[in-house]
Amino acid sequence: MRIAISWCFIMKSKYFKNFLLVFFFLLAKITFAEELKVSKKIKEVMLLDIHSSINPATFNYLNEGLIKAHSQGVDLLLIRLNTPGGLVSTTKDIMTLLASASLPVVIWIGPEGASATSAGAIISSAAHFLYMANGSNIGAATPIEVSGDIKSKDLRAKAINDLKSSVRSLSEMRNRNAQAFEAMIEKASSFDTQESLKEKVIDGIASSEKEVVDSLQGKIWKHGDQSYTLEIVDPKIVEFEMDLGQKMLNILSHPELAYIFFILGAFFIYFELQAPGGYVAGGIGFFSLILSGIGLQVLPLNFGALGLIVLSFMLFILELYVTSFGLLTISGLASLIAGSLFLYRSENSYIELGLPIIISTVSGIALFVIFIALYWWKEGKKKKMESDVGNKLVGKTAQVIASLPSEVTGSYLFHVKVNGEMWKAICLEICEEGDWVSVTKGPSSELILEIKK
Repeated sequence: MRIAISWCFIMKSKYFKNFLLVFFFLLAKITFAEELKVSKKIKEVMLLDIHSSINPATFNYLNEGLIKAHSQGVDLLLIRLNTPGGLVSTTKDIMTLLASASLPVVIWIGPEGASATSAGAIISSAAHFLYMANGSNIGAATPIEVSGDIKSKDLRAKAINDLKSSVRSLSEMRNRNAQAFEAMIEKASSFDTQESLKEKVIDGIASSEKEVVDSLQGKIWKHGDQSYTLEIVDPKIVEFEMDLGQKMLNILSHPELAYIFFILGAFFIYFELQAPGGYVAGGIGFFSLILSGIGLQVLPLNFGALGLIVLSFMLFILELYVTSFGLLTISGLASLIAGSLFLYRSENSYIELGLPIIISTVSGIALFVIFIALYWWKEGKKKKMESDVGNKLVGKTAQVIASLPSEVTGSYLFHVKVNGEMWKAICLEICEEGDWVSVTKGPSSELILEIKK
């Protein structure tokens, strides 16, 4: 009875409506929060391998991998990382690329003995999930110049603070220890696997790619305002490798190699200017300079590729007029192949030249150039043989067969027969058909003999 009276009192209370509103609001909020954590099944994983310095080729490789992953419906991107560092500008581009990815991105610093040093450590902060193999390390991310540590106090502080703010914001978004990542940049701190796990730099330790993927079971991945619970469903791991153009660009992007190409190019052009006319040294020099411009990022990649293709056809044309014993043709083919592989390599390009079309095109051009060279060589050899035979006719007796119109004033042109062969011959005197004459000089460049009565 008392309970019923109390309930009636509550129902009539002016605070009851407010109580109901708050109760239903909290209930709706809890229900909505649960709905946000929807399941994301991981059935296919794309594996990318970075085992070199961080350079424009690395960015192009990751960007192309992400595009293919989206187009092929890949559920997760796994990056196997082992790098000594690289360019700060490219590092920032890669951080932006990974941070804006619309699928989970996992970085695994492996296998055992691998390291994510300098730029590799900074890039790792952008991954949604970060794992390390036993025996690996991460850190030492203080920015340096190619020749050593940055000496200018203001410049060094500016570079360090810029990178610290980037890794801080990304680390906090991923619920990692932002102070540890800042220490990697400011104090060049380095952490081994166990220290990284203890300091909450990484999400776990894994000895293989499969172990990394399996450990993601039940992990929460956030994309925008939506949260997803990862559900690992016996995923298929497919490796996406660098193509030939990216591998070549990766090699050329090494600063020391690009510098060597620059010195070689300058030397060959200087040699060509000192001894002009051969064009071989000049062609090789321009080829080396364009490669160095691409490697040093002074020349935009697409413009450099187009320059190499134009240079290749200039070398092919010069081969027809200059005796280079095939060196100009070889340089032209190398320039054409490199230019074709580098073309459409900018991040905004949606066109791609496949390797089969490049091989078929270069092979067709090479066969054509070889055919023309062989034809000219045979023609030259034939003329030489005829000239040698004609020189042996000097002093022989020939018979005039027919008179021909001559364009040379004061001379007459005839068809003569000597040793059973028909030749053109020129004479300063008028000869009649059937006259016997003597050969006084071997054939000229037009294969014409000189005769006299």
